[in-house]
Amino acid sequence: MSRTLAVARMQLVTKWTYLGNPLVILAAAFLLSVAIFALIPADEPKYGGGSQAPLWYFMVLGIQSMTLAFPFSQGLSVSRRAFYLGTLGLFSVLAVAMTAIYLLGGIAERATNGWGVNGFFFAIPWVSDGPWYGTAVFYFTVMMLMFIIGFWFATIYKRWGTTGMLISLIGSAVLLLGFAALATLSLWWGSIGAWLVQQTPLTMGAWAAVLCVALAVGSYLTLRRATP
Repeated sequence: MSRTLAVARMQLVTKWTYLGNPLVILAAAFLLSVAIFALIPADEPKYGGGSQAPLWYFMVLGIQSMTLAFPFSQGLSVSRRAFYLGTLGLFSVLAVAMTAIYLLGGIAERATNGWGVNGFFFAIPWVSDGPWYGTAVFYFTVMMLMFIIGFWFATIYKRWGTTGMLISLIGSAVLLLGFAALATLSLWWGSIGAWLVQQTPLTMGAWAAVLCVALAVGSYLTLRRATP
């Protein structure tokens, strides 16, 4: 446990990268969105997609946490298991904190009629329509999913280099294209669309959690043989 906590503290040596940048991105996207809302004369509620920006940054954090800190941790003789658990634990805490900000922001938006301009940055339709815990699960799992995707791709790069990275990216694209072709030929798109319409933030968060677990296992198995 002490080694795991030490890894989390080691990651936070560059506090601005892990704490400051997400908040700056969120604040900048929020202020720009509210300014745009204020310039739109329509009386209907206005919604922006800028709240997604910090979510995408979690993928960048996943890449940086591996490429920047992993070689240093190996120089300190930290086990790969401790490095992985400490890093994953740290980002779980960060995801919880960001989720709380999104939830509180949504409450403030509803209380102030969209910051006085009828504009909604946090309280996005569908995501915020259900119970608060469904919204929380959705935001948390999406952030963790983005982080683990970035972490795994960085791990693949450490394990197999540029060639392995290219093969994994091309392979992922081929799989997606193959599924799209199969769905088209089998006339599945109608059923897929009907299934998606039935999903709630809670159920989508649950599916994202399952994917997170699968990717987390894969990234750890790859990390065990990655070179610093």
